[in-house]
Amino acid sequence: MSLKALALNGTLKSSNSSEASSTGKLLDLIAEEFKKYGVKTETIRLADHNIKPGVTSDEGEGDAWPAIRKKILEADILFVGTPIWLGQPGSICKRALERMDAFLEETDEQGRMVSYGKVAAVAVVGNEDGAHHVSAEIFQALNDVGFTIPANAVAYWVGEAMGSTNFVDLKRTPEAVETMISMLTRNTAHLANLLKKSQYPGEEE
Repeated sequence: MSLKALALNGTLKSSNSSEASSTGKLLDLIAEEFKKYGVKTETIRLADHNIKPGVTSDEGEGDAWPAIRKKILEADILFVGTPIWLGQPGSICKRALERMDAFLEETDEQGRMVSYGKVAAVAVVGNEDGAHHVSAEIFQALNDVGFTIPANAVAYWVGEAMGSTNFVDLKRTPEAVETMISMLTRNTAHLANLLKKSQYPGEEE
């Protein structure tokens, strides 16, 4: 059974930036590994889009979120990538999560959130400690709005505190990161296939 994944790159850098994105590099590695399981991935760099502040699915003229929301709901898997800033998920990642708050009130004909049956994973990069805290915040937010979290559904790399080396600067991917990516993709694809075959029960069932 073929699966579709959507990756949200929460880097603060737009595509026009002269600096490469460490978040993008990690998401690309995950997308490549997903191919082993027949998962096709599309990546959206959130900084390239005018995502207005708010907690509804459409904040009016010029809002880029409705088109992104459509792609989220068309996908079987959502994986969210973010750098660590001030020990927290980046502001662009937080904005995307805030916009998904609308899923709490958007349900299908059986009373299920529109995100039910979709599986989520997280990718985190940074130069300070905080990967567990950041992934915990994102996992809780995604679970709150109806996504299902598989086992070991996070891949991260954190550099030396106060160091100058970024993930994108590494010549080869550390073995520990490769192991995390392998577990993330394997478990996420497995769970997505199960939920595609057997959706959560609704209120009317």
